[in-house]
Amino acid sequence: MTAEMMKRPVEILLVEDNPGDVRLIREILREGKSDCLLHTCEDGEEALAFLRCEGRHVGAVSPDIILLDLNLPRKDGMGLLFAIKSDDRLKRIPVVVLTSSEAERDILAAYDMHANCYIAKPANLEQFIEIIRAIENFWLAIVKLPGGK
Repeated sequence: MTAEMMKRPVEILLVEDNPGDVRLIREILREGKSDCLLHTCEDGEEALAFLRCEGRHVGAVSPDIILLDLNLPRKDGMGLLFAIKSDDRLKRIPVVVLTSSEAERDILAAYDMHANCYIAKPANLEQFIEIIRAIENFWLAIVKLPGGK
């Protein structure tokens, strides 16, 4: 068996509170070309517990990449992004902000907190599918992720 065949799947943490978006992203990635496992959290507090392997997330895997919505209950996406990029154990995990906000202040704030990219979700379903496929193609097939992925 070659080293390529023994590679583990890319671990993705999707932080999203909209069940429809979660289902759609899961389905698009399932149909995609990449070998990945999608983990989901509905809010920033749960995501931080997942990332720190706390509470019910003891033993959780460290994700290779995070897809982050900004509009979340409890701890919002900006608060979570700040917590991730301020933590020496987490700060190298690429964070792709995937949100409905196109506000310049949100875009600037996300990059100021070291988001790796900022993508506004389109309202159009076909465009949304194209964006998720583009994320998969770029982040899972082209980019070298930390940890050798």
